[in-house]
Amino acid sequence: MTSSWTLSESDDIAELVLNVPDKRHNVLSWEVVGELDQVLAILETRSLRGLVIRSGKPQGFAVGADVHEFRRVLDAARAAELTRAGQMVLARLARLPYPSVAIIHGPCLGGGLELALACSYRVACDDDHTSLALPEVKLGIHPGFGGTIRLPALIGPLPALSMMLTGRGLTARKAHKAGLVDECVPQRYLDAAARTLLRDVPPKGRAPWYKKIPSAPFLRPYVGAYMQQRLKAKVDCRHYPAPCRIVSLWARQGSFEAEALSCAELLVTPASRHLVALFELSEDLKRRARAHAHGIRHIHVIGAGVMGAEIAAWATLKGFQVSLQDRAPEVLARGIKRAHGLLAERLKGRAAEAARDRLMPDMRGAALPKADLVIEAIIENREAKHALFAQIEARVPDRTIIATNTSSIPLDDLAAGLSAPGRLVGLHFFNPVSKMPLIEVIGGMATTPTALAAMRSLAVALDRLPVDVKSSPGFLVNRVLMPYLLEAVVLAEEGVALADIDAAAVDFGMPMGPIALADTVGLDICLAVAQTLSAPLGLQVPDLLARKVEAGLLGKKSGRGFYHYPRPRTFVRARPPTDPAIGERLIMRLVNEAGRCLRHGIVAGPDMVDIGLVYGTGFAPFRGGPLGYAEALGAGEIASRLTELAERYGPRFAPDPVWSQEGVLARPPRDL
Repeated sequence: MTSSWTLSESDDIAELVLNVPDKRHNVLSWEVVGELDQVLAILETRSLRGLVIRSGKPQGFAVGADVHEFRRVLDAARAAELTRAGQMVLARLARLPYPSVAIIHGPCLGGGLELALACSYRVACDDDHTSLALPEVKLGIHPGFGGTIRLPALIGPLPALSMMLTGRGLTARKAHKAGLVDECVPQRYLDAAARTLLRDVPPKGRAPWYKKIPSAPFLRPYVGAYMQQRLKAKVDCRHYPAPCRIVSLWARQGSFEAEALSCAELLVTPASRHLVALFELSEDLKRRARAHAHGIRHIHVIGAGVMGAEIAAWATLKGFQVSLQDRAPEVLARGIKRAHGLLAERLKGRAAEAARDRLMPDMRGAALPKADLVIEAIIENREAKHALFAQIEARVPDRTIIATNTSSIPLDDLAAGLSAPGRLVGLHFFNPVSKMPLIEVIGGMATTPTALAAMRSLAVALDRLPVDVKSSPGFLVNRVLMPYLLEAVVLAEEGVALADIDAAAVDFGMPMGPIALADTVGLDICLAVAQTLSAPLGLQVPDLLARKVEAGLLGKKSGRGFYHYPRPRTFVRARPPTDPAIGERLIMRLVNEAGRCLRHGIVAGPDMVDIGLVYGTGFAPFRGGPLGYAEALGAGEIASRLTELAERYGPRFAPDPVWSQEGVLARPPRDL
């Protein structure tokens, strides 16, 4: 029929199959939407009992718009024109003179879900792979093909706003319970369920009356104002305008035209540009990592502390057979309990039971001979790790990869005692493992390309983003983060209010302030990493940090660090920064170290610096990362600001030579 759509008819029912060529998942590019318009022009002339729309790809229904095309749209007028065109095509689908049903399996996201919403009915496959979501807010925009209108009408305004504001997906069963899909059935019954709907033609789904109450004309403005107030306590609309626009559109009873104009304006903002670029980079990293099979079935984790237990739990959650070892029985028991707790949060019923069966406590390391991968997660001590690696190497097969979760020790130092150093890889997870999406994949001078490729692929299988990092003190994330955290402690030593320090960072766009972050990580860990990095990086460790640790004030885990716990969280967004120099000192130290990492080749270019710091530290994504921020200001401006700070506060702010290099922030072109 067309390159992406195939139309067929049987028993007065048309079937339209979407299968975008040369793509792993279906994406709704402007070309694909235009082709759909052509097919609908034909379908409008047919006398049929109904239309079935389905995907021809086993991976899923459709993952939304082709984000690569976003960069081609340079102004809001053009964006609005394209958005209106998409709305018109889906409106044409909704107006067909006979009912339509979307058969959904796998991901049904963004524009893919808006396509399904334009159908009369939706049937979803009842399995763990099916997910329905409108995640546009994560790209700095909101639904633009009618989703902000159709979804609230179908499931009610509050559930719809929740989906759009968070971008989180619903499983098939939850979508059915919410009224988003009409039938939720096993895969073998999808066709029968769709044809039954077309034969019986039940009333189209609509939100029940009690869910419509917030939409009452006299209530809607008040509900909208209340939601905006709650939203602004969590999101800074100066940095991320899309969530506030979503609520505003609903509160003002937004039309299709208002949706198109709003989405178009957001699409060309710097925030959206940066968020889209980060998304593209992350997807490209995953695609390249998936090109190599990891061959890992059994993972053996040594060290059942917080980090080791979470690594074991997360690997178990993702379907791997896992054994967890620790020489202290009480530590191992706590680790297994922690892992079971995480599994219970994520899984229910048989799935949870099956996951628990995949996790085995193993105090003596009996599973080592059958492990495909051993992950070391013990204390950050060279001698202890050397001794452990010698024991591991004596008991595992030649094929087994040995990974260390070291956060700061160079890999070549750790590989020195191994007879086969090529099998040693750094696999640096971040705490908490269940929430932090980055894994630094570190290769030493002897590490084999095969081992590195396997670990990149494994990271993706664990639903984590792998970034290749050169083996050096602190690697990337800890190296860049430490000057930022230490500057916060210096500010505290100078008598600056802790709340002002944290508020300045949050006002810039960081997810939490550096003082709160240090307390969360643990002041003992911060001190240990700072001391490890002090000599190679020339860092001065503030006395205040050492005194806190000596006094047993370790942060959240001890109930007191810089702050007392539990403590109120309201101040962070409520108070404006009192002195712009506070934020400038914090961010410039971080940016300067990020530039130094670029100059030293710690990762392959500015894109990898940015993606590592955004996903590893939460550095303001809407700014595109520290080097994205530097690029917006200009290398000369960064050097000038650092020079002023160095004159005022000392040589730790001396600008790195990287800022005087021509084209330092140039990025490789990406295909449009």
